[in-house]
Amino acid sequence: MVTTPTTPLRESMRQMLRIRSFSSRTERTYLSLVARFAQFHHRSPALLGKEHILAYLFHIRDVLKVSYCIFNQTVCALRFFYLHVMERPDLVVRIPFGNRPKPLPDIVSQTEVLAILEACASFRDRVILTVLYSAGLRLGEVCRLEVRDIDSPRMLLHIRAGKGQRDRYAPLSPIALALLRTWYRKTHPGELLFPLIKDRLRPINHSTVQRALKSAVRRAGITKRVSPHTLRHSFATHSMEQATAMPVIQQMLGHAHRRTTEIYTHVSPAHSCSPLDKIISSSPGSGK
Repeated sequence: MVTTPTTPLRESMRQMLRIRSFSSRTERTYLSLVARFAQFHHRSPALLGKEHILAYLFHIRDVLKVSYCIFNQTVCALRFFYLHVMERPDLVVRIPFGNRPKPLPDIVSQTEVLAILEACASFRDRVILTVLYSAGLRLGEVCRLEVRDIDSPRMLLHIRAGKGQRDRYAPLSPIALALLRTWYRKTHPGELLFPLIKDRLRPINHSTVQRALKSAVRRAGITKRVSPHTLRHSFATHSMEQATAMPVIQQMLGHAHRRTTEIYTHVSPAHSCSPLDKIISSSPGSGK
């Protein structure tokens, strides 16, 4: 992230972000991206206009060749700045988003999920990854889970301030609940289920969980690239293969729009059949 001195304009943007309940992570990202834009032109963004914005977007796309994610985060940051801080809606409509590539999500099979969980190096890693997969959580959501979020009578997890600062309920697997109870009896973690060892008031680092998963994948002999979000994609896909209704999956995942969930309607081996198999099986020479 770009480190820049505090200015009245920067503080004004920070206040606007907080008023609109953006997460602290998004706040840091947006402030940094606008600072990079200003540093590129060596001028305050308050003095820049359409031609400066387009020149910078061209630079990061065609010269720096940033990812789609970084490009559109930059667009979002600049749109927010000029709409809510500078009150220049005329500029906002001229800031174009990039075309998003639409690759299918990476998926691991149910057998591979079990192999990963069995290969965890510690009981803590197994509990975290089990909860992550079994409830379809995002990485930050599992790291921030608190004891009060476990609703065992209703077999639900209360996910607080998820993406978009929205609360939701996710399914609580009986297997995950049993592991969580054992974890609680062994560690008495306090408010947070998975706190830092040296500071029990702060949640476990994202990187700690990422390393634990990477290590388990390697020991399980799986060659696919598996991230915490891969387990979330796999939860959604396996739920769809088990004929769970799409609105239910959308609610469990916390998707604001149905079209986000619809990506999991991609071809699944559990429900797919090539017409070639049917043609050959019904042909006279097939033995039937």
